[in-house]
Amino acid sequence: MSDNVESFLSASEEQEIISAIRKAEQNTSGEIRVHIEHTASLAHYDRAKEIFAALKMYNTQQRNAVLLYIAVKDHAFVIFGDKGIDAVVSDDFWDSTKDAIQDHFKKGEFKTGIVTGVLKAGEELKATFLGIQGIEMSCLTKYPKGDENVF
Repeated sequence: MSDNVESFLSASEEQEIISAIRKAEQNTSGEIRVHIEHTASLAHYDRAKEIFAALKMYNTQQRNAVLLYIAVKDHAFVIFGDKGIDAVVSDDFWDSTKDAIQDHFKKGEFKTGIVTGVLKAGEELKATFLGIQGIEMSCLTKYPKGDENVF
């Protein structure tokens, strides 16, 4: 695996992730985003929280947004869910989602790991937060600058 953000995913893999996000967000009021950057200057959880706030993901009406944050060089990721979704998911949801993503990442299957996490989050959102899909936002962001899970 390259530690370079630009080569972490191919253009076609990025499109597959965006398609998975759109599928996961269908018929739910929830929002899912993936943010990929080179490295974090803070603890990964704190950086994910910072990105979540910068993207104003807490603005969903039911506080049901989920961010998958990935720091490529650090080989670390965080799944950050707002309080609305965190209050209703099963006790093992976050750990089982982390494990599913991590299993793929350890094999170098980065796109598959991301898609798996996105679709798991979407299933939870659909089970609890049925509704009209919100305004479509940019789903996948990549930045070459700038409770931890490693791969």
